[in-house]
Amino acid sequence: MRDVRIAEPVAYPTLEIEINRDLAGQFGLTVQDITKNLVTATSSTRFTDKNLWIDPKSGLVFQVQVQIPEAIMSSEQKLKSLPLKKGSLRPVLEDVATIKRVTSPAQVNRKGANRYVTLIANLHGKDLGTASRAVKQAIKDAGEPPRGVTVWTEGTIKLLDDTLSNLLSGLGVAIIAIFLMLAAYYQSYKVPLIILSVVPAVIAGSLLLLFVTQSTLNLQSYIGIIMSIGVSVSNAVLLVNQAEFYRKDLLLKPANAARLAATSRLRPILMTAAAMLAGMLPMAIGIGDGAEQVAPLGRAVIGGLIASTVTILLLLPHFFSSMLSRTAIANPSLDPDDEESQYFVK
Repeated sequence: MRDVRIAEPVAYPTLEIEINRDLAGQFGLTVQDITKNLVTATSSTRFTDKNLWIDPKSGLVFQVQVQIPEAIMSSEQKLKSLPLKKGSLRPVLEDVATIKRVTSPAQVNRKGANRYVTLIANLHGKDLGTASRAVKQAIKDAGEPPRGVTVWTEGTIKLLDDTLSNLLSGLGVAIIAIFLMLAAYYQSYKVPLIILSVVPAVIAGSLLLLFVTQSTLNLQSYIGIIMSIGVSVSNAVLLVNQAEFYRKDLLLKPANAARLAATSRLRPILMTAAAMLAGMLPMAIGIGDGAEQVAPLGRAVIGGLIASTVTILLLLPHFFSSMLSRTAIANPSLDPDDEESQYFVK
């Protein structure tokens, strides 16, 4: 990171006025009297004595305020010689107060009752995810903050964390929804588990190709993983559905049904994966202006599809055979209107 700085100006040149209350009292002045004169000289009475005048003809309201012209109050010496009593040249501000040059924050930000200071920086040579981890590690290495002090991140880092968190939550909800729909369709919990067993392979394949190509795990790559999961689950359903047909309707053993389904569905699965890979290849290569931003999406899809295709054709039949080896062929449906159910009523 570079250009690391505090966003708020913290060393603004300021005149600090320290009033001697004893001297002010001897002149018959209060701190409020001195403050009002100072506000009139440096700003305006609109902040201390609001005065509105209504035009009797138009009915419009105008704010009337008193202020010493800035051209007159232009130096420290003129501020020191500011009269403090009406109709008298003495005392002046210098008689009852000490003025010195200091620096102070020019802007004070607050969140509720708490004041906060913002540290900002620009990225240099790293992606946002790497920079985010480095910032969080630096905060951790700094140790426990003092009592009453809280440290948090904002801006694009928080946006990235929220986006990735929402994507993970959405992916989890989608997998659960797919599982429930498949369980309702197949009237079984084992078959959806067999189909969703390709999800770890998709994630592993996508991450592996991203690592090999030195791509980052960002928003685009997350979308690519989700896309490849969708296509891979569709291919797995294609094989498992055919295997279930052979097992239930042709009364084949699960091992034979899975092997025959893999043989008969080899071409559709390969064609679907090949079409997706061909479509994502130009994007993954990253040719053209700005292509490097969406290249992780194509690479995540390609890696996930390659891994899932191998898993579906070589491993999924074994999962199907082992999990359904002791499963009965009878339809578990309790619907009396289902002709295949043992509770069917003619």
